[in-house]
Amino acid sequence: QVQLVESGGGLVQAGGSLRLSCAASGRTLRGYAMGWFRQAPGKEREFVAAISWTGGSTDYADSVKGRFTSSRDNAKNTVYLQMNSLKPEDTAVYYCAADRYYYGSNYQEYDYWGQGTQVTVSS
Repeated sequence: QVQLVESGGGLVQAGGSLRLSCAASGRTLRGYAMGWFRQAPGKEREFVAAISWTGGSTDYADSVKGRFTSSRDNAKNTVYLQMNSLKPEDTAVYYCAADRYYYGSNYQEYDYWGQGTQVTVSS
């Protein structure tokens, strides 16, 4: 069982930056691909980014390409999402997810989820 805890959310002005962290406990994240997703009120959960278990491959939603970067430190059992040039439309609850066998953008394929962290971008 993998427990995931996100942190780093908050309120930021448009154009600002935040770095989200996703720390794992209970089991090492080695061997797990990680995904980042977000959900705004009244909207479906949407893919943001994914990173392979080695960190050698990453994938991003078109809406965040060039602004967001996912990385991981397996020694610290932590995955990061650096978010730059934030926009009001980035406002959402952000979730990290882990899966042993799946790397991609389909949230239904991920087995383990954190509780989410709120990101609010003011205009």
